[in-house]
Amino acid sequence: MSRCIRSIVAVSLAAGVMLSCGSERVTQSQVADEQVGQPLSKLAATGHMTQAIVMATLRQDDAPVSDATIEFSRSIAGQAPDYAWSGITDDNGQARVEITSQSVTGYYQARAIKDGDTIGSWSSIPINGGYEVTLDLPVGGKAQVMGSSEIGTPAPPTQFTVRIENISPPVFAYIASGIFAVPSGADGPGPLPPGQSYGFSFEAPPGAKVSFATMFVQSNDLFYAPDEDGIALWDDAGNRISGDVTDQVMLWDSGTEVNQPIGTGADQAPRQSGANTGAADEDNTVRIIMGDDIPAVDSVTRVTITPSEDSATGFSVQIENVWTGEQPQLLAPGVFVVHIGSAFLFSSGFPDTGEGLEALAEDGDPSGLAETVSANTGVVGILAPGVFALHQEAGVLFTSGTPDRGEGLEALAEDGNPSGLAGVLAGNDRVSASGIFAVPEGGDDPGPLLPGGAYVFSFSASAGDRLSFATMFVHSNDLFYAPDEEGIPLFGEDGSAIMGDITSMIQLWYAGTEINQPLGVGLDQAPRQSGPNTGAPDPDNTVRIANGDHIPAVDSIIRVTIMSGN
Repeated sequence: MSRCIRSIVAVSLAAGVMLSCGSERVTQSQVADEQVGQPLSKLAATGHMTQAIVMATLRQDDAPVSDATIEFSRSIAGQAPDYAWSGITDDNGQARVEITSQSVTGYYQARAIKDGDTIGSWSSIPINGGYEVTLDLPVGGKAQVMGSSEIGTPAPPTQFTVRIENISPPVFAYIASGIFAVPSGADGPGPLPPGQSYGFSFEAPPGAKVSFATMFVQSNDLFYAPDEDGIALWDDAGNRISGDVTDQVMLWDSGTEVNQPIGTGADQAPRQSGANTGAADEDNTVRIIMGDDIPAVDSVTRVTITPSEDSATGFSVQIENVWTGEQPQLLAPGVFVVHIGSAFLFSSGFPDTGEGLEALAEDGDPSGLAETVSANTGVVGILAPGVFALHQEAGVLFTSGTPDRGEGLEALAEDGNPSGLAGVLAGNDRVSASGIFAVPEGGDDPGPLLPGGAYVFSFSASAGDRLSFATMFVHSNDLFYAPDEEGIPLFGEDGSAIMGDITSMIQLWYAGTEINQPLGVGLDQAPRQSGPNTGAPDPDNTVRIANGDHIPAVDSIIRVTIMSGN
C-alpha cells in the first residue's frame, strides 16, 4: 500500500468521503472491510449524474474468469434487486458495464453468472455518477474499488421533436363486406337451388344498413338486391330489426346485356358459350325489371334478418330460394356490404360503374365486385390526446403481460383522457420529463386526431434517455398505440441522436381493462358509449399486443417520426 493511501485511510474513516491522491481517486475499499471495520467506501457528492462506467475484473482463485456475465443492481432498501446493467467478461476476466439512470450515485449489488450458475455476489459497492470506476470482484471475497476517474463533462441535452401522424384513409365506404357462396348443407361454393339458402353474418352499429346482390341465374343480367339505400338494420328507437325483409328486395336489370326470354336465352348463364357473351343492352342503366314473364320476387326468394344473441351489434342474414315452379330457378353466389350512406353497389337510373356488378349479374361471378368492396371496407382510424415520458428504466407506462396498474392508462385507452396518467408521470421519480399532446397541428384547442392530422411535441434528452408515449385508437374499447415497455432509445451506441421514421417501433396494445367489441361497431366504444368507463371487464386483464385479422396494420393508421438537433 502506498504512503499516500496509508495516510488517507484514517482520515477517510472519519470523513466517510471519496478522496484524491494526485490524479487518482481512491476509496476506503482499497483496504479490506476486515481491516477498516466498516463497509466499502462512501459516496462523493456528485449531484444527479446520469452515467457511470464500471471496469470490473472477475477472478476466482486469482485466475481471470472469462465468458461470465457480471450484473449490477441499485441497492434500495425494501426492494428486490433488478440487475438492470450487465457486461460479459473477456479472456482477462474484464467487463465494461455502463450504468445509466436519472441519478447514478449510490450503492450497488453485483453478481457473476457462469454457465447459468451464480458463482459470486457482492454488496455495498459504492459507485459515483460521472466516474469510471475500476472494480475488483474476487469470487468468495470482498468487492474492492481500485480507483476511479472522471468521465468528462456530459454532453448538453439534445432537443427532439416527435410527430405523430394519422395516415388512415379519411373514409371507408363499408363497415363490413364479404361473399356468400356456399348453399346450406353444401361443402363448397355453388348456385342456390330451391329449398336451400345462403347465409352471412356481420357486426353493424346503429344507423348502419345492409345491401347485397345475387344473380337470378335464368336471365341475362338480372340480380336481386335492396334499393340503393340498403336495408336499415336499426329502427328509430335504437333497436335492431328482426324478421322477413323480402318486401325490401327487388329484381334489378344491370343494363349490361340485352334481355332474352327468361329461362330460354342462349346467352344466359346456364346456356351461354362462355362468360360475358350477349349483345349490349340499348338501355344501359341499372333499373327495376318488370314484365309478365318476370316472377314475383317473393316467389323466388325470401330474405330474413336475425339479431345475434351473442353480440349487441351482431346480425345474420338468410337468403332462401323458395321457388316451387316447374323450371328450377337458381340464385348465384353474391356480395354483401354494410354501410351508412347510399348508392354504393349501384345507382338506380345510371349505368353500371364497371366495378364488378356486370360479372355478378351476367355470370354469377362475385369475385370482382367483392375485391372492389373489400378495398373500401374498414374502420377509419381516429387517435386521441395522449401522454409522453422520458425515462431510463423500463415500464413507466405499463408492463407487458401484467394488469394495468390503475395509474391512468385505463382512462387514456378507453376514453381518450390522458390527464390522470399525465399526473402520475409528473410525480414519478423514474421519469425525467413528461407531458400531454392534445392539440392537432394547426389547431387551437385539444381534440381527436383525424386522418391527415398530426400531434407534435418537443423535449430535451440526454444520453441513456428513452421515450415512451401512448395514444388511444378511438374506435375501440381499450386499444392504444405505444412503444414497448422499454421505450425508444433516443441515442445510438455511438452516442448519436436518433432521427427519422420510428413507426416500426410502435405497436397497438390492449389495455386489458374492457372486453373487446368489433372495431368501429361496439356500443361501449368511445364514439358510441353512453359515458366514460362503460363496458364489461376484459377476462384477460393483462396489457398485451393486439393482433388478429380484424386488427389494422400499425403503419396503415399511424406514422411516427422524430427529429433531433439543438
